[in-house]
Amino acid sequence: MMNAKVGEKAPAFEAKALIGTKIGKVKLSDYKGKWTVLFFWPADFTFVCPTEVRKFNELYKEFGKLNAEVLGASVDSAETHKKWAQEVLGKMQFPMLSDMKKKISADYGILDRKKRLSLRGTFIIDPKGILQHSTVNSLNVGRNVHETLRILGALQTGDLCQVEWKPGQKTLGRK
Repeated sequence: MMNAKVGEKAPAFEAKALIGTKIGKVKLSDYKGKWTVLFFWPADFTFVCPTEVRKFNELYKEFGKLNAEVLGASVDSAETHKKWAQEVLGKMQFPMLSDMKKKISADYGILDRKKRLSLRGTFIIDPKGILQHSTVNSLNVGRNVHETLRILGALQTGDLCQVEWKPGQKTLGRK
């Protein structure tokens, strides 16, 4: 089993996905040359998950302004994602990957083997395919999507960023 490590090449994957309103395939290599934010939620049709997925969707254009693509994933099927989007979420602006075989979750080190679900993992991959950031929350605590944007912006400075750095603030100037 592979575990994703910050500073190393992000684990490659290809997955069936809901892309807009259609089902297709997505590969990590499709996003080479762009920053990629890959986030996992435990399961569709649950309680905390739609709040996170909706927030990533709401802030999708903000990620785009930072030359970043967003990819979401869970262990549900692409068909289940489609039904969830139609019945609960609304129109999704980013691909929703199906990890039914749980390989992507395992490769990124966030598979809860007892519950057979993904933990709430968030990964930022740079344009060269190197994993630059990872955070993992337990199943019952939602993540802060604004914090993901802040970290993405900090990483893109290429410089040292102090505690609570915000876009527009000075960095530590070692660049």
